[in-house]
Amino acid sequence: QVLLAESGGRLAQPGDSLRLSCAASGRIYSSHFMGWFRQGPGKEREFVAGIRWGTGKGYYAESVKDRFTISRSTAENTVDLQMNSLKVDDTAVYYCALNRGGYATSPTTFDPWGQGTQVTVSS
Repeated sequence: QVLLAESGGRLAQPGDSLRLSCAASGRIYSSHFMGWFRQGPGKEREFVAGIRWGTGKGYYAESVKDRFTISRSTAENTVDLQMNSLKVDDTAVYYCALNRGGYATSPTTFDPWGQGTQVTVSS
């Protein structure tokens, strides 16, 4: 069984950088896909970025492309999300999640999920 735990969220100012980390306990296979999602106040949970565990290829939502970078460490079983040039609209609870079936962006296809970490961007 895989358990996920996010960390790194905090209060930031517009333009700041933050690095979120997701630690996975349990075996992650090369065919798996790890995703970062976020849910802002009054909004639906949305895909932010994902990475193929085996190849390390990353995928991004248009809203974060060129600002966010996803990476993974197979040795440490972690998935990080480097967030640069933060905007107020990036304010949300950020979750990491696992998809055993490979690339996907719909939250319904991911399981399990971490508990989330709060990112607040405000001046």
